[in-house]
Amino acid sequence: MYNWFIHWNADEVIFSIGPVSLRWYSLMFALGFMIGYRMMRSFFVREGENTDLLDSLLIYLIMGTIIGARLGHCIFYDWAYYKDHILEMLLPVSFDPSFHFTGYRGLASHGGAIGILISLWFFSRKYRKSMLWVLDRVVIPVALTGAFIRFGNLMNSEIVGKQTDVPWAFIFEKLDQVPRHPTQLYESISYVISFAVLFWMYWKTDMRLKRGALFGWFLIFIWSARFFLEYFKRSQGGIQEYFGNVLSTGQILSIPFIIAGILFVLKAKRVDPARK
Repeated sequence: MYNWFIHWNADEVIFSIGPVSLRWYSLMFALGFMIGYRMMRSFFVREGENTDLLDSLLIYLIMGTIIGARLGHCIFYDWAYYKDHILEMLLPVSFDPSFHFTGYRGLASHGGAIGILISLWFFSRKYRKSMLWVLDRVVIPVALTGAFIRFGNLMNSEIVGKQTDVPWAFIFEKLDQVPRHPTQLYESISYVISFAVLFWMYWKTDMRLKRGALFGWFLIFIWSARFFLEYFKRSQGGIQEYFGNVLSTGQILSIPFIIAGILFVLKAKRVDPARK
């Protein structure tokens, strides 16, 4: 069988002006938040909500995502190093072997999810909004943002898959000459599908009136996809070592989210639209 292996050697930098560079990963991250902002605005307008809250909501989401994702990577995937380099968990620098700028090159989606939940809890308390009402709407653009971020991972040739001989395999030349599953694309596509279904549920069904239902389905869609696709992904190490390496770190961390999603869907009840 003829193999159409794709030799991948994309430049992670789009362009540079002096010491400043625009990278694909950063662009995808920003694009997700910009589109998400516009999408949330349409939800707020449709339901007669105060759109002035959107700027604050965006700030809470950005802070929660970045801090949570960073801490998630350091704790879940590389604690052996960061337990002795606590400052490097939040600062974009390294002191080992000497001081130098590194940027935030380690972000974990599970940590980002936890960070979003915590930040929205603070947002909901401050602005007296139902946290579940906010979550039911926020998760729709979050699913799309996840797809953009995985595309950024592809451009960085990171989070690669296991060796394979499928015709569509990628050879990530920055790493080796081994054909691998393009797991970044697998995840990106699954997140786009999840986004499309959630978007349809919001606009074409009464699911938005069932408090916690959209949030529950988001957890089921995203983390079930993540659990399954981990079988094609090269191990990233982490806490799986403490569980006998039976499941990957990504799978271990996905299970609680899936269970929570099922519970939210089962317990979702229709709520009067005026109760926000």
